[in-house]
Amino acid sequence: MPAGLEISFFGDLRVARNGTEVPLPASRKARALLAFLVETGRPHRRERLCELFWDLPDDPKAALRWSLSKLRKVVDAPERVRILADRERVAIDGEGLSIDILEVRAQLRGGGENLSVVELEGLARRLDAVLLDGLDEAGDGAFRSWLAAMREDASAARKKVLQLLAMRTGDTSKWMRLWRDAAPEDARAFDQTRQNPGFGEEQDALEAPTGQTSDQLAPSDHRLARPRNAEALRAQRIGFCDAADGTKIAYALIGSGRPILKAANWLNHLEFDWATPIWGECFAEVARDRTLIRYDERGCGLSDWEVETLSFDAFVEDLEAVADKLELERFPLLGISQGAAVAIEYAVRHPERVSGLILVGSYAAGWRHLASPEEQARREAVRNLTEVGWGTENPAYRHIFSKTFMPDAEVDDLAWFDEFQRQTTSPQNAARFQDAFGEIDVRHRLDQVKAPTIVLHSKGDQRIPLAQGRAVASGIPDARFVPLESRNHVLVDYEPAWRTGMDAIRDFMRTHGL
Repeated sequence: MPAGLEISFFGDLRVARNGTEVPLPASRKARALLAFLVETGRPHRRERLCELFWDLPDDPKAALRWSLSKLRKVVDAPERVRILADRERVAIDGEGLSIDILEVRAQLRGGGENLSVVELEGLARRLDAVLLDGLDEAGDGAFRSWLAAMREDASAARKKVLQLLAMRTGDTSKWMRLWRDAAPEDARAFDQTRQNPGFGEEQDALEAPTGQTSDQLAPSDHRLARPRNAEALRAQRIGFCDAADGTKIAYALIGSGRPILKAANWLNHLEFDWATPIWGECFAEVARDRTLIRYDERGCGLSDWEVETLSFDAFVEDLEAVADKLELERFPLLGISQGAAVAIEYAVRHPERVSGLILVGSYAAGWRHLASPEEQARREAVRNLTEVGWGTENPAYRHIFSKTFMPDAEVDDLAWFDEFQRQTTSPQNAARFQDAFGEIDVRHRLDQVKAPTIVLHSKGDQRIPLAQGRAVASGIPDARFVPLESRNHVLVDYEPAWRTGMDAIRDFMRTHGL
C-alpha cells in the first residue's frame, strides 16, 4: 500500500507521511509551488509556473527544475511517484492524498447543516488559522490573487461554520460572539429577522427586480446573476483529450444545464480568459443557465504548444476531439472571429450534432484570399514583426492587434489584452496562427449549413469588415443577420452593442428552442 500522505494548508504548509511530518524545502517559492499544484489539481505549463514564481533576470527554468527536485523528496515514494513532469507540463498525482482544505470544502458542501456540533467545532478550529501563512510574497500578482481568493473562501467557510454553531448553541455561547465579530451584518440581519419575521421578505424585495425572486433575475441584470470571477475560475472543471494527431487539447466546463460549445479563437487561455475584461462578462452571460464548454486550441493556452501542424483542418479536429470526448449529442455552437469558420465547417461535417450556430465577427475566407495586394503586404509585415517582437516586455508589437480588435476599448482593457496575448502563446505560434487564418476558406460550405444560424457583426469592425459578416449571413440558408453599432471586433461589456448582441443571441436561442 502506498504510504499515507497528508497535506495541511491551514497555518504553515505542512506535509506528513504516516503521521510523521516531512521537512519541506527552505525556499518559500518551492513550498508555494507545491501548494499551487496540489490545490489546483491539474497540469500546468512549465512556462506558466516560471512566470508565477520567478522573475527575470533569474533563470526561471533552472529554478523550476531545482524546486521540483526538492519537492520530489517530499511527496514521492518508491511505491508512488506523485510529481508528474514532461517537457511541457507539471502536475501532482493527487489520488489518495489527504488535503485538509479539500476535506473542509467537502464537509461544507450542501451547507453543512448535517454536521454535528463536534464536527463543526473541529472545522472552526481549523479555519481559525491563516491559510498558507508566510507565502504571501512567494509569487507574482497572479499567485497572490490565487492565494487571496483561497483565503477569501476560507473566511467565508469560517463565517458559515460559526453561524451554524451560533444557531445551535444559543446567544450566550462563545460561537455567537465569534460569529458576531466575524460577520456583524449577517448576525444583525439574523437578530432582526427573529424580532421581525417580515424582515427577510423585505430584503428579498430590495435585492430582486419587481415580480422576481433573487434567483430569477432578468437578462438586463446579468451582473447580479453572474458568479464572481475568482469563484468561477475555481468552479470550472478542466480536462484534457487527444486530437486525431495526438495533440493534447485542454477543455473546461462551467455552469449547469444544457451544453453550449464555444469554438476556439484568437487567442484563448482557460486559466486567464474567464477573468478578462474582454471575455469574462460574455462567458458569465452564456453560462448563466447553461453548461459552457470552452477549449484552448493547439498552440496556445493549456493545450500543447509544440505541435507540428497549425492549420484550419487541425483546428476543426480539435473541436471534434472535445465534442467526442464529452460525448455531446446535440448542442448549439458559438464561433467568434476565425472560430466562426471552424464552427461552420464542423456544422457541415456533423449536421446531426449542431442544433444552432451563433457567429460573431465572422468571415468565410482569410486575408490571403480576399485582401488587396497592399493589405496582404501589411499583413505579412505584421506577421514578421510578431515573430521577433511578440515575447518581449515591450507591448508595442501586440498592441497592433489590440487596437484593431478593440479600437474603442478603455486603456486598461487594451493593456490587459496586450499582456494576455503574450502569456497565451509563443512568438513562433503567434506568427503561425496568422498564416493559418489567412488560408481559411469555407465559402463553398456556407450553403450546406443545415442548422439555424445567427450572424452578428460590428458595423465599423476594424479587423473584419462588415461586408464579410454580411457575406457569411447571405450564404447560409435563412441565417439571421444582426449589425451592431460598434467599431470593435471583440465587443466589450460596457458598450451598448454588447447588450444588444446578447439580447439577440438569447432571443435566437429561445426562438429555436436551443
